[in-house]
Parts: sequence; C-alpha cells; structure tokens
Amino acid sequence: MKAIYLDCFAGISGNMLLGAFLQAGVPEAYLVQELRKLPVQDEFTLVSSEAVKNGIHACYVDVQLTGEEQEQKHAHQHAHGHEHEHAHIHAHAPHHQHRTLTDIRTMLEQSALAMPVKQQAVAIFEALAEAEGKVHGKPAAEVAFHEVGAVDSIVDIVGTAICLDYLGIEQVFASRLNLGSGFVHCAHGLMPVPAPAVAELTKEFPTTQRQVEQELTTPTGAAVVNVLAHYSESLPQAFVTQTIAYGAGTWDLDIPNVLRMYVGEYQGPGTAEHCILEANIDDMTPQVCGYLYTQLLAAGALDVWTTPIYMKKNRPAVMLSVLTDKAKAQELAGIIFRESTSIGLRIMPVQARLECSRRTAQVDTPYGRVACKASAWQGELVNVSAEYEDCRRLAEAQQVPLKQVQRAAIEAFYARLGK
Repeated sequence: MKAIYLDCFAGISGNMLLGAFLQAGVPEAYLVQELRKLPVQDEFTLVSSEAVKNGIHACYVDVQLTGEEQEQKHAHQHAHGHEHEHAHIHAHAPHHQHRTLTDIRTMLEQSALAMPVKQQAVAIFEALAEAEGKVHGKPAAEVAFHEVGAVDSIVDIVGTAICLDYLGIEQVFASRLNLGSGFVHCAHGLMPVPAPAVAELTKEFPTTQRQVEQELTTPTGAAVVNVLAHYSESLPQAFVTQTIAYGAGTWDLDIPNVLRMYVGEYQGPGTAEHCILEANIDDMTPQVCGYLYTQLLAAGALDVWTTPIYMKKNRPAVMLSVLTDKAKAQELAGIIFRESTSIGLRIMPVQARLECSRRTAQVDTPYGRVACKASAWQGELVNVSAEYEDCRRLAEAQQVPLKQVQRAAIEAFYARLGK
C-alpha cells in the first residue's frame, strides 16, 4: 500500500507538511485548484519557495492572507513572536470575526472536494477543537477559530488532506515528535511549550523535547498526527522508499528546521485490524440515516452502507454496516447508539482488506480540465474514473451531457498513456 513516514526530529507543522508534499511531487497548481473549492479562496494566496535549512534544500509554503487579515496577522506575529506556521485557535476571539467548528464542518461538507478529503479534514478539525475545548473548559462546538488563524489552519489541514488523496496515501507513520521547549507567547499570555492544546493532542503519542527552546510542533501538526498517524520509532522495516522530501519551517535553528517525509510502499501487515459493525433498523427515518452516515465517516469510518432487509412482522428495514479499524470500533458504536434507534450491534472481524493504489492526474478536454483517478493493482492499471464534480461543473457551463464530458476525460487520460 502507498504510505508516508514523517520524520519529526524538528517537530511538525501545517506549512512543513505542505512544503514536503509539494517537494514530493504534488503539483502546486493542483493544490491551489482544489483549495479554490472552499469559500475562503479570496482570503489567502499560497506562495511556495525554496529554502535551505542547515544545508538541506527544502520547500517552504507561506499562506499569505489578503487585505485586513494580512495586516492583522503580521501585527499578531510581531507582537507575540509566533512562528508563521502556528495555528492560532482561541476559545474567545474578541475584535475579530471567527468561525466555529460547525461553520468549518458545514463549509467542507458543502464543498466540491472529494469525499476522502472532506472526511479527513473534518476529523482533524474536530480533534483540534476538542483539544482546545478541553483546555479551556468548553464543548468542542463552542471553540472559536480566530479569523486570522482559521484561514491558516483551513489551508494547512484541507491542503494536507488534498495532498494525501492526490498521492493515494493509505497509511501514515510518524516518528517520535520533537515538541521543543521553553515558553511561547499566545493570545492568553505566556504559555509553556508544548502549548496546552499540543500537549492534549500528543498525550498518547511518543514525544521528546530536545535541543531547541522554541515551539516546534504546532496544534495543526499535532492534530494531523493524532488523527492519521501510527507511531514508528524509525522507518518501518517493510517500507520501501521511493521519494524523500523536505518541508521547511519558519525558524532558523541549530538543527535543520525541516520535516523529512519518506514516500513509498508499505509491504507489511496493516497496523490495525478491521471489523464490520452491523445493526438491523426498522424504525429510523431516511433523514436521520443520512445524518448518521456523515457523522460516522467524519469520525473515521472507512465505509458505511445500508442494505434493504425484512424483519419480523414483515417490516421493511435496513441493515447498517460500518467498516472500521478495530481501534475505532467503540467510538463508532457510540455514535450509532447516540444517533440511531439501534440498541444492539454485531461486530465481525475482517480477515484482510486489499486496496488498489490510486493516483490523480489532470487532463485537458474540449470542455475544460478534469481530474481523473487511476487505480492500479500490482503495477497494472485496472480502473480510471473522471472526477464527478469537475465533469458536472463543465457540463453545466458548456450545456452538454454529463456523460459526454466524462467520456472525453477518460479518453484524454488514455491518450496521454498512448492507449
């Protein structure tokens, strides 16, 4: 399976992640195009540049805010000495607009982004809000993402999910996190490193605080690791590296301030067993069923589906099935019990789960540019599909049948391969 290993000897942050992904081969134009599917597209510009950190050539990504937000951000940085990459998330946001977790979740769910991108981004934001809420004694839903920091963290988190989807990454590993040490200024005053939200997000992940008196792991970086990564002290033995990339942080330190990302194939067993949760339900409305789907997928379910069945007294019903990592089974069971009318579940182990590797490529058609997803099994191309949202948008704009645009995209993809 396609995998990455994050070597976090200098910590991890949102812009370090994006820089590493761009150097690893994700086209900047593709990342920007996908980010433009969000309603915050006019609030920032993504700028990448080359950086050298202690002799290591890396890619540095800068989220430049537009207009008033830019002035506020620079004023905040000069006043507090924050590293640019820090995700500013506060329980209170006076004097500025703010977005709540619900706002951000709605924004993502209503966007034209691919479903896996939405699911991962929502899950990371929820972890971030839950950690910040716990620190400040507030429910996650009430945490306000400061307008300035929210745009940064939206770009970093959604951008990371876009890059993972583009590369077809199925497994994320990370080393021990270097959190840094000392104290850092924030909206609430002087805080120890790690900041409380980072400490909360990394409490179950191996960490160190070596060499540098500076904040090295930011809340955004910690949230990505918390939600997506499995710990591995060094590169897993069954990991075959294809590319090594470096994403730069802002600080110039005694150690190279970079995130090293290994991209390759992981040929070992999965780090988590899988299982299927099942429930027969005959008294739930379709609206609640749809809402339950969204909640389960956002919480990390690998797949959710329903099957029409008949129950006792010949009642039409559905069988709800949820495919998940075994580690998430209890959490997802809790969502099913809270959100559905079910009062019992079956849990069935899944012996193995095989997946094709995926890759996204942009193709030009007579109607415009379309993203095509190609799936391969053991090095052989087995399926090509055109991104529905791209095709729908072009079909509406050009007033042509949707299937005509889809066919043109697939033909253009095979033409590029010389087939």
